[in-house]
Amino acid sequence: MPLKVADPTSEPTLNLTPMIDIVFLLIIFFMVGTQFSKQESRYEVQVPAVSDAPPLTSRPDEIVVNVAPDGQVSIRNEQMTIDTLEQRLKLARENYSDQTVVVRGSGPDPYQNVMDVLAACHRAKIDHISLANRLQDTP
Repeated sequence: MPLKVADPTSEPTLNLTPMIDIVFLLIIFFMVGTQFSKQESRYEVQVPAVSDAPPLTSRPDEIVVNVAPDGQVSIRNEQMTIDTLEQRLKLARENYSDQTVVVRGSGPDPYQNVMDVLAACHRAKIDHISLANRLQDTP
C-alpha cells in the first residue's frame, strides 16, 4: 500500500474552522444575553420597603467552650474565668442574637464544671446551647 508523503517544499496549514465555530457561539451567547437584560428592564418595579430585614450575612460560627477536668474554661485555647466567659458570651449575643454555644467536657469530669458554664450561658441569655457528645461504640 503506497503511503502519501507530504511535499517537503509545501508550507504547513492551520485549520481555523474550530476557532471560528467558537467565536460564532460566543457571539450568539452574548446576543441572547443582552435580549434578556432588555426584557427585565422593560417594567418599572418598585420593591417594597421593610423596617426589620434579616442580615444578608451568614450565621456566625458556634462558640465552642471547652471545660477541662480541673475546671478551667477555654475558648480557642484561651483560658478564662466563668465571669470572663459570661462577658464574652454577652458581647457575642449583642452582635448576633441567635449565637450558638457548644459546651465540650470530658466524660468522667465533675458535672459541676459543666453546670457553671451552662449557668453563664443562661445569664448571658444564650438560647442555643448544645452539649458535645459522640456515639457510643457498639460491639
